[in-house]
Amino acid sequence: MKILAFDTSTEYCSTALRHDGGIVKRETFAQRQHSELLLPMIQDTLTEAGLRLSDLDGLAFGAGPGSFTGLRIACGVAQGLALAASLPVVGISTLEAIAQQNTHDRIVVALDARMGEIYHAAYIRQDNRWKPVSEPALCQPQHAPALPDDGWIACGNGFKVYHAQLQTLYRDQLMALRGEQYPHAQEIAQLAASCSIADFCTDPAQAAPVYIRNKVALKESER
Repeated sequence: MKILAFDTSTEYCSTALRHDGGIVKRETFAQRQHSELLLPMIQDTLTEAGLRLSDLDGLAFGAGPGSFTGLRIACGVAQGLALAASLPVVGISTLEAIAQQNTHDRIVVALDARMGEIYHAAYIRQDNRWKPVSEPALCQPQHAPALPDDGWIACGNGFKVYHAQLQTLYRDQLMALRGEQYPHAQEIAQLAASCSIADFCTDPAQAAPVYIRNKVALKESER
């Protein structure tokens, strides 16, 4: 399958095109310029691969959790391109995309969600697919879900920002810490390629971000 993927859920902006067993990718530190950078990066990726949008079999985007604005940008672009080229589209969990970067079979992911909270999930690889042991959730680091057994790799910047709380919580269950990992379009494309046809939306309007959090700022009384 020829799948174009992109992610704007963090400060980074990335694109990846998976086809003929290879990958063409772009990535840049965008800060807050995702809306200006994403479409030119998509065009550059297609040009390098020698493909047009109409040549693709599907689109994939980082559906979240992550930056509210970033998730809306990626979803909006996915909907627009899918509608223009009559392509199916699938949203991929950004937390699962981080797990996909690792060869180990037990991955716990924590991303800094600001406001003293993290986006958290834990996965076990089974039959070359990720099975959630703990579903994506928003929580305070000291109240993160428990992990079964030990032998886990901890990934994501939540383990850097809230190192003390999460280390206290998980103690000897963690084998290694990879706090520099964040979602990439490359892994989003890989995960999309393993999806079934039923996972893709043929109606672009059905594609939607996964926010998890329902507010973007603390009230004055909560600060």
